[in-house]
This record gives sequence, structure tokens and C-alpha cells, in this order.
Amino acid sequence: MNTLIFDCDGVLVDSETIAETTLVELLGAWLPDLAAEEELKAALGMTTANILTHLEARSAHRLPARAAARVDDTIEARLRRELCAIEGVAEAIASLTLPLAVVSNSRRQRVLDSLAITGLESRLGEIPIFTADQAAAPKPDPAIYRLAAAELSCAPGDCLVVEDSVSGVTAAHGAGMTVIGFTGASHVPAGQAERLREAGAWQILPHMHGLETLVRQWQAARQPVVDSR
Repeated sequence: MNTLIFDCDGVLVDSETIAETTLVELLGAWLPDLAAEEELKAALGMTTANILTHLEARSAHRLPARAAARVDDTIEARLRRELCAIEGVAEAIASLTLPLAVVSNSRRQRVLDSLAITGLESRLGEIPIFTADQAAAPKPDPAIYRLAAAELSCAPGDCLVVEDSVSGVTAAHGAGMTVIGFTGASHVPAGQAERLREAGAWQILPHMHGLETLVRQWQAARQPVVDSR
């Protein structure tokens, strides 16, 4: 059964700018010898814990106790005040007829809160949600996407995924799924479309109003050729 899978942060909700700004502020105090803003560009889509482990190894300073929890708590407080849905995503969801799911590197409660804050919870309904804490390893490892396919009783080739990060595209592509690289969020750095293509994206989507067309193209390409002779 064909299924469309959304990443959450940067695809359904415009959260990455909030998360990045918060991280830059905290890391400026904790790891002052790093150019945090530049370092984070390469870490888009990774879990908070993996980002902090990566950056601490590059610094002469050590992170404070419970650094990952402190980052997540600070980000989530800001999300409750500032978070918005990606422009056009509610309308895009309404136009779709195939089953939907969410696969995110964020913790489950953050995904649920994000969908509730933005009103997307009512648009999506009771759809399956898979988060990094359910898998042996987070994105860019394909484990969470393989788990989603198994739980959804779908072959990976029957899944179309929308991802905004190299980490996410790498994970979904590695699981054998077709991936749309989304570049319509407010946090997208220059050259991201090409990086997503290099990671395995099938098509690039600059705005959610084009999603229905790409879904139809993917479905049409999967239809068996009928011999009319």
C-alpha cells in the first residue's frame, strides 16, 4: 500500500530556525571557541544529543550536566510561544488521499506538542508517528524508516517521504524509499537543494503547493505498463 511519510521539523512545522537560534545562543556560552552557527549547518536533522556530542569533541570546553535536556527544554518553551506550521502544508494535507505517517528525529512528546500547537493535529488525525527513541539509531541511520515500514506493513518501495535535511534524506533513501527534498522552510541554507539531491532526493519541493503534483507523478510512475496488443 502506497504511503506518504512526513518528517516533522522543517517539513510540517517551521521549527528549525527556532531550534538553531536557541542552540547558537546556548553553545556560545558553553563552547565559546566554536563558531556555533557555522558548525550547526552541517548538523541539520541530527538529534540534540548527537549534535552536542559532535560539537563538544571539537571544542576545548566541556558541556554542562544535562546539556541535551536543557537544550530541548529551552527549545520547547520557545516553540510553545512561536511555532507555526509550514506555509501551505495544511492545504497540501487536505489534498492528499493516500495514507500518511510521521517519522521524526525529535522525541515523541515534542512531535505531539508541535502538531497540537500548529493545529496540524486535527488535520492529520490519528496517523502513525515514529520517533528516534523507538529505533536503535536516529537519522541518518535508516533504522527508524525501516521500523516505520515494518509497523505500517509497507514495503519500503511503497513509501514516499518528505524530508528537509541531508540526514533525513540519507536515512529514508538508505531504507529504500523515494524521497522528496523539501526546501520551503525558513531555515534552509544556500545550496541545500543540491545537497539533498546528492543525498538521494528524487525531486526537490520548494513549496508545499507542489506536493500533490509530485505525489501523482510518483504514483503514475509506479503503475504497471499495460500491454494493449
